[in-house]
Amino acid sequence: EVQLVESGGGLVQAGGSLRLSCAASGFTFDDYAIGWFRQAPGKEREGVSCISSSGGSTYYADSVKGRFTISRDKRKNTVYLQMNNLKPEDTAVYYCAADNIWYYSGSYRPEPTDFGSWGQGTQVTVSS
Repeated sequence: EVQLVESGGGLVQAGGSLRLSCAASGFTFDDYAIGWFRQAPGKEREGVSCISSSGGSTYYADSVKGRFTISRDKRKNTVYLQMNNLKPEDTAVYYCAADNIWYYSGSYRPEPTDFGSWGQGTQVTVSS
């Protein structure tokens, strides 16, 4: 059974940092791309960042480029999202998702429908 467990969310002031973790189990970690998505109240779920199965290719939404960094640790079966210089508009529930995105390329842009396995989400709140 695929399991994804997010952690690391919380309340932080604008300009602060958080590191989200996504601990994966129940599948071959090295075969799966991992994406981070977020959903704010009243808004659609949007792709924030994504990392290919090899870790060699990454994606960032324009709104987080230069502030967020995604990485994966195969020894710990964990993907991280380092979030710096947080802004109030980053406030949302953050979800990690996994799937075998065999067509992943340098131009890949993650969509929620591409991913079949999801974590429960972790709340990130940025105060102004």
